[in-house]
Amino acid sequence: MNKDNIRNFCIIAHIDHGKSTLADRILEITKSVTKRDMTNQFLDNMDIERERGITIKSQSVRINYLLDNKNYIFNLIDTPGHVDFSYEVSRSLMACEGVLLVVDATQGVEAQTLAHAFLAADMGLEIIPVINKIDLPASDPERVCKEIESSIGIDCSNAILVSAKTGEGVGDILKEVIKRIPPPRKTEVDSLRALIIDSWFDSYLGVVLLVRIFDNEIKVGEKIRLISTDRDYEVRNLGIFNPKPTNVPKLSSGEVGFITASIKQISDAKVGDTITLSSKAANTALKGFKDIKPMVFCGLYPIDPNFYEQLKESLEKISLNDSSIKYEPETSAALGFGFRCGFLGLLHMEIIKERLEREFNLALIATSPTVVYEVFKTNEERIIVDNPSLLPDRSNIESIIEPFVDISLHTPKKFLGGLLELCESRRGVQKNITFISEERLILEYELPLSEMIYDFYNKVKSITKGYCSMDYEPSKSRESDLIKLDILINGEIVDALSLIMHRKNSYHRGRGLAEKLKEIIPRQQFEVAIQAAIGSKIIARETVKAFRKDVTAKLYGGDVTRKNKLLDKQKAGKKRMKNVGSVEIPQEAFMAVLSSKE
Repeated sequence: MNKDNIRNFCIIAHIDHGKSTLADRILEITKSVTKRDMTNQFLDNMDIERERGITIKSQSVRINYLLDNKNYIFNLIDTPGHVDFSYEVSRSLMACEGVLLVVDATQGVEAQTLAHAFLAADMGLEIIPVINKIDLPASDPERVCKEIESSIGIDCSNAILVSAKTGEGVGDILKEVIKRIPPPRKTEVDSLRALIIDSWFDSYLGVVLLVRIFDNEIKVGEKIRLISTDRDYEVRNLGIFNPKPTNVPKLSSGEVGFITASIKQISDAKVGDTITLSSKAANTALKGFKDIKPMVFCGLYPIDPNFYEQLKESLEKISLNDSSIKYEPETSAALGFGFRCGFLGLLHMEIIKERLEREFNLALIATSPTVVYEVFKTNEERIIVDNPSLLPDRSNIESIIEPFVDISLHTPKKFLGGLLELCESRRGVQKNITFISEERLILEYELPLSEMIYDFYNKVKSITKGYCSMDYEPSKSRESDLIKLDILINGEIVDALSLIMHRKNSYHRGRGLAEKLKEIIPRQQFEVAIQAAIGSKIIARETVKAFRKDVTAKLYGGDVTRKNKLLDKQKAGKKRMKNVGSVEIPQEAFMAVLSSKE
């Protein structure tokens, strides 16, 4: 295939702006998929993606397109739109020369529109603006074009107006892709260099590598070397997705495809690694991906302790598919053996937990989410704390450094007051307010990450009636007056429910959490005391009343001492039961901190 006839591009946009629908229409127009086989969100392979209506994993497809008697090959990658999966977008962009920037003609520029556009611009990619949903009555393409020009700086005089739902204007996109997106760059390197942009585990084939070939070519039967591990493997299969997996004899420079080479060790296939030939190895590796740092942590524990090893294997396999997950073993007095896992956000955490339960048939308990703190002790020792149970006694702490994030809220101006009040209540520091049109603005704040993960996004959506979008990125950490809030059940600390929070919020949070747990924890044959404590000081208490059996029901008369004797016997029995009884804490209790009253 002539390299000049190859076009590699992504579709990027804010969530729900029509990326996956546009990909569907492109597949239909190019007849890559028959009408009989066509389904909505065709490139979304996971059930969870279809159910939630969002893209979680970037998906690539090879499309053959004929124009003016010339055969072109499109390597199209559909990317996620949610901020928690922005790492997927950055990886996909590395395999492309251009992008389609899709913007909803009714909503305009949103948070992730800006984030993804600037990311593509930083990589030097050609950006083609696409105004989608022009078939809707509320669409205003002219206004949206002005927003793009003022906020992003892209010339929209040649923006493409489309309706991904009806197919209007989609054919023009394909012509513009050929015209405006450059073919893969020619290089002088005579050795094979291929970048691993994704990988997953197959029980029959081993590790499958999705690669972009940058230099030279690779054939079935050749021996390849993974530069980071310096290990050699023989290529068993090469293939492309068009859209179903199809084996090919070779992959050449500029192409995107998959490789299987009987790689058994999951740790050997690192996303961002460079593949070269064993016989003629490249001297330099390709620029990989920056190491991603998790922002939210929680503990994952199997309900049945016997499934610990299965959970370990499952995390290894799913981390191959999603390299942004970090995990390490940990032990909880309440929950037993499990893993401390790091995620990019709350949605990312929810998705991974659900994937583990669905794909690997695990029953899991997830603890309350927390963030990473830097603690300086009085003896000048520095420790990293990602689990509240690891926080030393306050008397041994000199200072605690808390992570902050820069957050941008894209909202209609009529909701500005409510958002300002919310951000101020979460210890936020206002940085800027920018009007991108007469009715829409960007509100920028610096917030503690810990304040953002506790139902912040839900409150934003509630205040703005769903018309606000949000983006965030890590900022500088700073010292804060933080304490550990413990939850005691019948006098015993449940380490999995402990929280690290600012002192001024602790009393309200403690009371709210105790009230919430009172509703969640089921009644027992004995009273259950729920307490919130800071150190040895109890700041809140709730009691779950015991079930009461009327032991005097069978009495038909006689002296009152007979009744008192039975009641005293019942009381003594309940006291013994309380001493030996264990309280079953349901899964909802560990997530109650997200919705506790403030």
